[in-house]
Amino acid sequence: MAEPGHTEASCSGLTSVFALLGKRWSGLIVGTLMDGPARFSEMVRQVPGVSERMLSDRLTELVAANLIERAVDSGPPVSVWYQLTPRGEALRPALRALEQWADEYLPTGGEPGPTDAPGEKLDRAAPARSRTTLRADASSRRDRTAGRAT
Repeated sequence: MAEPGHTEASCSGLTSVFALLGKRWSGLIVGTLMDGPARFSEMVRQVPGVSERMLSDRLTELVAANLIERAVDSGPPVSVWYQLTPRGEALRPALRALEQWADEYLPTGGEPGPTDAPGEKLDRAAPARSRTTLRADASSRRDRTAGRAT
């Protein structure tokens, strides 16, 4: 049975959004440009861990999606900078909401953390559980749920 408010169209919309912004670095690049236009070299420094090639590839994709625009200042010296388009600016509220959610529910490392009940805030003082422990917990829950379904 479908959840209330869940439609095939809403799932399709989310699929499209995460296909684009869910690619590694894409969301961070858009988030970086929310602070204003930036040159390529500035973005390499502001997005930790991204290579120049990957940044170039992601910028090309985001330009093609009309989320950011590329501008060339003929100089001298020639410089290239990027900024959000109005379509990219429209993502600002959604990205801010995701940022707030992450601050509230994800531990500092960005990995999903444990909660005892849906909607319960994370106890940041509690030790983080390993991925192995989390997988074992999920497997145990699936086994219990499968037992009820039969």
